[in-house]
Amino acid sequence: MEISEKRPDPVVHCQSLVGGKWKLLILYVIKSGSNRFGAMQREIPGITKQMLTQQLRELEADGLLDRKIFAEIPPRVEYTMTKRGRSLLPIVDAMKTWGEWDLAADDNDKDRYQLAMNF
Repeated sequence: MEISEKRPDPVVHCQSLVGGKWKLLILYVIKSGSNRFGAMQREIPGITKQMLTQQLRELEADGLLDRKIFAEIPPRVEYTMTKRGRSLLPIVDAMKTWGEWDLAADDNDKDRYQLAMNF
């Protein structure tokens, strides 16, 4: 496969938006109802405040998340997925389904990888 310099490959484009260790997890926890910074940090083991802040900013800059600041004391910030961000949910759901299946599969199940190819 040759990747064009004029128009990026669709997989490369998608990976550039949600690739890395944290972005899909952030979208998953927001989908699951954790849309405030502290809740997200508790739901994602191992993510630092700095990394969560950086990833949220990138997702917002890429048009996948919206950030709403409420004028309260103390200030409250909530994140929601944009229409573009919600369009990624079938991918996130498929990854969750596959992960559940793979975790439940017997390690000695030789048919498991053949089934995955037909998924």
